[in-house]
Amino acid sequence: MSASDVQWMERALMLAQRAAEWGEVPVGAVLVRDEVVIGEGWNCPIASHDPTAHAEIQALRAAGEQVGNYRLPGSRLYVTLEPCVMCAGAIIHARVSAVIYGAPDPKAGACGSVFTVLPSDHRFNHHTACQGGLLSADCAELLRSFFRARRARSASSETN
Repeated sequence: MSASDVQWMERALMLAQRAAEWGEVPVGAVLVRDEVVIGEGWNCPIASHDPTAHAEIQALRAAGEQVGNYRLPGSRLYVTLEPCVMCAGAIIHARVSAVIYGAPDPKAGACGSVFTVLPSDHRFNHHTACQGGLLSADCAELLRSFFRARRARSASSETN
């Protein structure tokens, strides 16, 4: 991984923190082409009442608007958590060239943890590369801290 890869993942972590501040599961995503951000997003399905409002989808939507095209060849998506099946499918259809993620998702990951949608199969029309583990400890700790605090609030409200 390069220094710019680390820089982009750090930006994704900042976006994940924004999601946490809004009470959303802290996942952030940054879509980059030619070392320029073309889209970014953070989880917001709760606030938006939209089950598809994952960080990756938000970044893809923003990029599509910015470049005026739903296809985003030559782009790299940096995301703090391994994408789910829904997001992996959208990533392939958007023609994203590569996904770099932080923490693995042992419950719903689609980059080998549970399913293997990415790296994309030879049967797909487009092939998306995938690599995990970039700043994985930082990404995982943000998620652990979020859920630890959520459980503590829940336990506190149950005793009152």
